[in-house]
Amino acid sequence: MARGREEHEARRNQLNAFGKELARRSKAHCELCGASASLVIYEIPPVDEPELSRCLMICESCQSQILKPDSLDTKHWHGLKESAWSEVPAVQVMAWRMLKRLDAESWAQDLLDQLYLEPEVQAWAESGSGSVSVTVDSNGTLLNEGDSVHLIKDLDVKGTSFVAKRGTVVKNIHLTDNPAEIEGLVNRTRIVLKTAYLKKA
Repeated sequence: MARGREEHEARRNQLNAFGKELARRSKAHCELCGASASLVIYEIPPVDEPELSRCLMICESCQSQILKPDSLDTKHWHGLKESAWSEVPAVQVMAWRMLKRLDAESWAQDLLDQLYLEPEVQAWAESGSGSVSVTVDSNGTLLNEGDSVHLIKDLDVKGTSFVAKRGTVVKNIHLTDNPAEIEGLVNRTRIVLKTAYLKKA
């Protein structure tokens, strides 16, 4: 568990080191929709080691909708009409992927039909265009190995005699193979918790 947390911290530090260059490239705006508030660094999956060329500066609204496809607000994505023509391959890839998700919208399908990506960029875009299994809390905020969360409701814990109370903080969580669940210690007992009842601390 400690090792997972150390690896997570090291990765986050590497990504943060890209922040200045990404802010310069994006002119401190979301590279997908153009918003200027609540910007975060987003790694385009699939990823192994952090690479600047596979990162975007995007707003939290874009990130939330990328991670939770069922929460797509089609009006929000009209900014792709401009960003899809970016010269930055990472922006092209993510714009293409989002347009594919929105292809039921006539404007998105028209834009897809007009786009041309270099063969290697097209291959990259298609390599991760399926659903991405990520773990998010009840608000759609990304959860990582070693994060802390708190419960948003009282939960009966199966196989025990106690109730995990609303507001309980669970530190140093462990991600599981199921993106809808995490493991954590509550009352010194390791239990599995549904992410729908958690909020990142």
